[in-house]
Amino acid sequence: MKRTFASASILAVLFSTAAWAEPICNNDLRILAQPRDGLTLLEEYVDEFEELSGAGFEIDYLNENDRRAKSQADASTVGSYDVYYVDEANLPLFASSGWIVPLDGYYPSEYDYEDFDAGMRTVASYEGKQWFAPIQGGGDLLVWRTDLLEAAGIAPPTTWEEYTAAVAALHDPSKGIYGVALRGQRGSGANVWRWLPLFAANGGKWVDESGAFAFNSEAAVKATEEYLALFKYSAPGTQTGSFDESTGAFRSGKVALIIESAPLGAMSKDPSQSQVVDVVAFAPPPTPLPGSGYAHGFAIASKANPDDAEKACAGLFVAWSTSKEQEARRLAKGQPGELTRKSTYESPEYVATFGENLSVAMAATGAKTEVLFWQDPRWQELGNAWGILLEELITGSRTDVKGALNELDTFAKSL
Repeated sequence: MKRTFASASILAVLFSTAAWAEPICNNDLRILAQPRDGLTLLEEYVDEFEELSGAGFEIDYLNENDRRAKSQADASTVGSYDVYYVDEANLPLFASSGWIVPLDGYYPSEYDYEDFDAGMRTVASYEGKQWFAPIQGGGDLLVWRTDLLEAAGIAPPTTWEEYTAAVAALHDPSKGIYGVALRGQRGSGANVWRWLPLFAANGGKWVDESGAFAFNSEAAVKATEEYLALFKYSAPGTQTGSFDESTGAFRSGKVALIIESAPLGAMSKDPSQSQVVDVVAFAPPPTPLPGSGYAHGFAIASKANPDDAEKACAGLFVAWSTSKEQEARRLAKGQPGELTRKSTYESPEYVATFGENLSVAMAATGAKTEVLFWQDPRWQELGNAWGILLEELITGSRTDVKGALNELDTFAKSL
């Protein structure tokens, strides 16, 4: 396989296991992933992993949809990859199908799994077990323009009622300022993702106490009505937009407040991406909203690693590739969207780069992050169906909220 070797400027701190561990891998590992800057950087240190483990690795990259399709096809048949890149949407399928194995027993303790952000650890769990080590993810942050709130005499909102009031008060299209930026584009990871915290805050459950689907509950109706009501204050383009459009509107200075996935924090403090670097602040989502947690990461394949020795080899790669030292390298290279550890958020380097306010908010938001989507192999199909209906409600092509949810409930029963 093709090798890429590390530069001379390697970090002074080496992995604690490297000093004593005997090589445990006999063959180079094959990894299936989707493109990430942090993984490209990781490949520069393949010789380091080879010295540590006795083997190298090669990463095959596919875009998200193709990666999901190929990993499912491979895992269910030949099993040619030692490590799969998995995410919150396909974890239930991979875990329940036996295509990956829990990390317990194969993830070296020296790499400190408990140091990962609490919310990401929650997302990486299924039926009480941890299945992957995160390489990106997060919960939600409340992000706001300090200059606009201060000029209006509005304190940073701590409740949903305060948040909606501030959104309405600061909305001034005549001056090019919009109260909020939402996601209207259809999809389980688009408009539905931002609807999920409202569903949970209103007491929504995917299944009721009798075990029956509860997708058309009063909680779902109320959450949908609240979400739709906010769109009158949302920036242009967001009614059919997703994360890029909503965060882009905020970073361009057009939006007063926003609740969005945590990577927006570092993005909004990056001068190359943001026009509000000096007038932005952060906090966990206002009460009673939980954070909508997501995470992507590496998991140990079962079929390609039939014995414990091979699983341990794959587990070492999973741990090494997501380690504190790798995060330090990503931070130094300006890759803030791929930071997942509490120790990173609390480090002097992170504070120096992004400020103490974001450091504190990132540490705090993990405690409010939950798995809000339906943790079931059928989630993507259901979530995407709801995304279509929700987009129709947002754009006004349909107006009957209860009717749309009834339609979703009927669809769920057909799955």
